[in-house]
Amino acid sequence: MQLNYLPTLNSPEDIREFSNEQLHELCDELRAYIIDTITQIGGHLAPTLGVIELTVALHYIYNTPQDKLIWDVGHQGYAHKLLTGRFKDFRTIRKFNGLSGFLKRSESEYDVIGAGHASTSISAALGIAEGRHQNKDDFRVAAIIGDGSMTGGLAFEGINNAGHLGRQLLVILNDNEMSISPNVGAISTYFTRLISNPLYNKIRNEIWDLTGKLPIAKATTRTLIRKVEESLKSLIVPGILFDELGFRYFGPIDGHDLDEILHTLDNIKNIKKPVLLHVLTKKGKGMVSMNVENREYHDDAVKFHAVKPSNKRPYKIEKEVPKTTAPIFQDVFGKLTREIARNRKDTVCVTAAMREGTGLVPYSKEFPDRYYDVGIAEGHGVTFSAGLAAEGIRPIVAIYSTFLQRAFDHIIHDCAIQHLPVIFCMDRSGIAGEDGPTHHGALDISYMRCIQEMIVTAPKNGNEFRHLLYTALNIKDQPISIRYPKASSVEFDENGQAVMLPIGSWEVEQYGTDVAILAVGPMVYTAIDASKQLTSTGLSFEVVNCRFIKPMDTAYLDTLKKKFSTIITLEEGTITGGFGDGVASYLLENGFNGKMKKLGLPDSFVEHGSRDELLSLIGLDVEGVANSIGDFVGEKGIVSV
Repeated sequence: MQLNYLPTLNSPEDIREFSNEQLHELCDELRAYIIDTITQIGGHLAPTLGVIELTVALHYIYNTPQDKLIWDVGHQGYAHKLLTGRFKDFRTIRKFNGLSGFLKRSESEYDVIGAGHASTSISAALGIAEGRHQNKDDFRVAAIIGDGSMTGGLAFEGINNAGHLGRQLLVILNDNEMSISPNVGAISTYFTRLISNPLYNKIRNEIWDLTGKLPIAKATTRTLIRKVEESLKSLIVPGILFDELGFRYFGPIDGHDLDEILHTLDNIKNIKKPVLLHVLTKKGKGMVSMNVENREYHDDAVKFHAVKPSNKRPYKIEKEVPKTTAPIFQDVFGKLTREIARNRKDTVCVTAAMREGTGLVPYSKEFPDRYYDVGIAEGHGVTFSAGLAAEGIRPIVAIYSTFLQRAFDHIIHDCAIQHLPVIFCMDRSGIAGEDGPTHHGALDISYMRCIQEMIVTAPKNGNEFRHLLYTALNIKDQPISIRYPKASSVEFDENGQAVMLPIGSWEVEQYGTDVAILAVGPMVYTAIDASKQLTSTGLSFEVVNCRFIKPMDTAYLDTLKKKFSTIITLEEGTITGGFGDGVASYLLENGFNGKMKKLGLPDSFVEHGSRDELLSLIGLDVEGVANSIGDFVGEKGIVSV
């Protein structure tokens, strides 16, 4: 690929000398380079392809980094990274010790606020705008948010407060779900050009000021002026909601018409109040499958949201089959929910814009009337599920561990206190991989353990996942959580039968006499393998599957403290407040006099990289666990055999 511009760019300042033709060529070059690179190395593809023109226009019109751009989530940020001096490192994106797949303050001064979760940009941008006011600074602030992120309540909380404060702030709504018909699009474009024109706004403001000085009928006159404009807008512009919230609304405009974006941004950049610019884009722009006639971009949006590494070109990408003998936990979940739904008419599944990631696509097609996707609104999804449970429906809520954090209060107030049996299936618990610290499910054991009457569980494999799900459906008056990683389910029998598990029961996987290893989830297998590498210690290791994190198997713990003087806990979650802390507290309060070691995620944020790389880095792979245990029991330098 011939690159004429990207390798030469050190900062956005370089493109501000470009001609209009060069800006268009730069957009084409960005799109081609991102497609070529990401389809080979992997990453989030479709979101950034939809904002190429917008990104170029923003860095051209706005004086970044003095002017501040705040990107929501960060999926949209690849073009932004390339324009801000990170071209040489771009092929390291999402790799261990490489560029982050999201925005990251420590990576660049152009990344004003880091982002990995949705709906945060408007609130953060407003805080920056208010900081500007307090410091008496002079710069522009723009937040770029997708239509999906606008479903989050935080976005509207930010808009509401921004309208109240009235500071200069641009919110760009990147809407990739709408389309403009030719006639309406033309009219709205003309009208946006009209009302965004500086001369129009100057005259409007002067009339507004003049009417304010009228001795009589000031309120009546101003009301009339506002009604005339609103009436005209209401005919062709879907922005009255934002106007009522204190924003000047402009749009919608074509987000791939670079000239129109440049013109509009230049017109509105100096408006001294909150402004919302509505931009219509196509997610995955440039990624039409070549073997499907007349395929729409939206058809590819899910497929190309994030792609696996491949040497094949975009139109030949196929779904990667996991190289394991057992399906991943996400596929097991999809199979089990359908199995349950066929046998129980009172069950439903709820997710928050995570249908594909959680494995619910087959369920949604087989049981469309019993499937609910609430959008990027985790708190609403939890409270909605509480309402379902109050009516005798059994909701199974599938949300990534890291995103369920956002609904913490809802879990407490609407589920636990109400004694409602909502089942929380927390996908991507533990190390999530290349998406990094915003996506690692490090905290769910800690935040679920502290909630009164919450049952907290983790299956060691796919078969036990079935047992825990069916057990959860037999619980009538308590919520329950089930955590599992984005990894192989180790063992799964598609035709297996569910076994009801006693609440709080553990299972001894390997009997021993000297050291007890209490392991959570698939870490059970890590513990077994690590113990086999510790034969040189001459010690006998007992390995326990602690499938119930809360309540614990206190009957076993009572025998444990009498039998063993050395106890190890092992979990793929933060040690602080985790399973090990629960075990330690119980043993201390009940007279244990031996020594204990807690192994888990460190009290620091784990960066991005492959799951295997990160587990090795933090010492939670087999070799790392063996070395930690060996050091603790007095055997140094244990290595893999």
